[in-house]
Amino acid sequence: MNYELMNNNKVYLSGTVASEPIFSHETFGESFYEVKLLVPRLSEHVDVLPVTVSEKFLKHFEVGKNVSLKGQLRSYNKLEDDKSKLILNVFVREITEDLDNSNPNVIEITGFVCKPPIFRTTPFKREICDVLIAVNRAYNKSDYLPCIAWGRNARFIKDAEVGSKIEITGRIQSREYQKKLENGEIETRTAYEISVSHVNVDSDNSNAEII
Repeated sequence: MNYELMNNNKVYLSGTVASEPIFSHETFGESFYEVKLLVPRLSEHVDVLPVTVSEKFLKHFEVGKNVSLKGQLRSYNKLEDDKSKLILNVFVREITEDLDNSNPNVIEITGFVCKPPIFRTTPFKREICDVLIAVNRAYNKSDYLPCIAWGRNARFIKDAEVGSKIEITGRIQSREYQKKLENGEIETRTAYEISVSHVNVDSDNSNAEII
């Protein structure tokens, strides 16, 4: 596999297995399963993150067991109620040893801005910017990863042009939101995004190809 494509999307997570593995799919005779991982923040909050794991790693994913891993954040589209929904999960590539005092949730991506950033200010004057990043993957695929930046990073990202190459370091976070259904009922759903801690935009590379 292309070295650059292996290194433009890197995830490190360390957390506690929160669910039994559920069969997801099979590729070239290898079975893959989905599990939930509880990953602590520096605050008291815990992110509940979806992880896709090969059958060869399943022995590490017993409920209640701590596990550290390296992988990539992947995306795919799922049709729900005749609408396409972006689904995110962490694809496990390697099981690692847990390092003391290490950050349990790190993601580093290099990709391209694929939609105009959305900048806003909260009623409490907090600046926020949402941006969707396309990260190229092997076999002519791309992962589309939603990112959220705050404060100085938000002001920096808001002027990034579509097609600009961008490097982001941050963490994967989960958040719950309320969705009103057509029948009037309110459903609690979970969204996943990259919370940006460091960012660099290369505006000179705005003509790069997104595959």
